Amino acid sequence: MKRTKKTLCALAAAAMLIGCLAGCGSGGKEPAATDGDGSASLLLGGIGPLTGDYANYGTSNRNGAQIAVDEINAAGGVNGFNFTLDFQDSQGNPDSAVAAYGKLMDNGMDVSLGGTFSGETQSIVAAAKADSILVLTATASSKACIEGNDCAFRVCFNDPAQGAASANYIADNNLATKIAVFYASDNDYCVGLYDTFAAECETLGLEVVEVQTFTSSTNTDFSTQINAIKDSGAELVFLPIYAAEASTLLTQASGKLENVVYFGCDGLDGLLTKVSDPALVEGVMMLTPFAANSTDENVQSFVTAYEAAYGTVPDQFAADGYDAIYTIAAALQQAGITSENKDDTFNEKMVAAMTQITVEGVTGTMTWGADGETSKAAQAMIIRDGTTVLYEG
Repeated sequence: MKRTKKTLCALAAAAMLIGCLAGCGSGGKEPAATDGDGSASLLLGGIGPLTGDYANYGTSNRNGAQIAVDEINAAGGVNGFNFTLDFQDSQGNPDSAVAAYGKLMDNGMDVSLGGTFSGETQSIVAAAKADSILVLTATASSKACIEGNDCAFRVCFNDPAQGAASANYIADNNLATKIAVFYASDNDYCVGLYDTFAAECETLGLEVVEVQTFTSSTNTDFSTQINAIKDSGAELVFLPIYAAEASTLLTQASGKLENVVYFGCDGLDGLLTKVSDPALVEGVMMLTPFAANSTDENVQSFVTAYEAAYGTVPDQFAADGYDAIYTIAAALQQAGITSENKDDTFNEKMVAAMTQITVEGVTGTMTWGADGETSKAAQAMIIRDGTTVLYEG
């Protein structure tokens, strides 16, 4: 609670005058709903997989957001509002995400947290624009998933930024000069990362010696791809994929791909939970904005609260969900919206506030541009002895 109060006060003190952004309608918001105790309630709606093969991502996203909601409400709320989180299960399916969005709107959603995945968010972003609903996705990283909606923002890096940053990190730290890439050719996240990574490698003089792909229907047997990577002489395998497929690859490649570095992005978060033997993923590196073992006071406060609530260490998806809620709190303060003056200008004011705030989150210090993209720093992590730790060379 101490951390929450300090953070909210700091965000309020850092607020600047609000400018106006064109293109977002008023949304026709009704006066604030009230909880049973008489306080006003702001409904935040999220969408993501809570069941199915990718449930760990949506569950982490929801749980991180819920920790922030609970902290904010325990500290007295924001401007007379308590927050309520309504997180709908999509199983990672864009069509299910559309249905979930409709249900959230029926429930009176004030702010959308978009989808956990890019495809989910892209499937609802046009409807959100038409409904004049602020979208702040925590983890949907495809550029396309917020394009065309000037009321849409994201907490995480976009795919091009991650792809280019990965290539630069590999070059700057002399991790390899010959690189193989393994990615899903039917997944927006994977394709976006690969495209910019490959382009940046060419600029940097890194040689991509082999590219192997798979699809959602061919993601169980990677023997052909492993043999091709082995024959290529690659020193590093870039994995712009999710943890489920990465665990399959690493398990099947054990004893076959020796002395290579595996390097991925935020999609590899949760990799340790996908393997029976941590030794299979020893030395895997990933570029991510969140380090659970950071000594930062806010990070450790979040990690402690998350472990107490859910019995596990939070990953980057949880951290982004947590930061999304505090970002909404900061925008609400910046906009000067209270439970007494909330009206049909709510969305317009919240969107304008998004480009004026600075949030000291657990995933870094964040600001936003009018294009909805965040600016913050990434860091490399490595799995050592069954734990994901900061890579220090």
